[in-house]
Amino acid sequence: MNGIRKTVAAATIAGSMLVGGVIGAAIYSVSVITAAAATTAASPSPTTPSATTPFVSNETAAHEATESAAREAQENAGIRPTVP
Repeated sequence: MNGIRKTVAAATIAGSMLVGGVIGAAIYSVSVITAAAATTAASPSPTTPSATTPFVSNETAAHEATESAAREAQENAGIRPTVP
């Protein structure tokens, strides 16, 4: 009877490992699909202003301190800046 109990215990352990592996794989695949769907839906396409959108210069002190003279000249001329 001792041999039968060992066999039943081994079969129970093997069965539980198999079921656990299947459940783990199912949960993993669902999480991968959800993550892939979330990243594609959450990444908006970059918007660029159209040619008809009027340009408005950013004249805040923090912005002005970091921009080059060429960019400031373009902003003062009413041209959308093309230089950093």
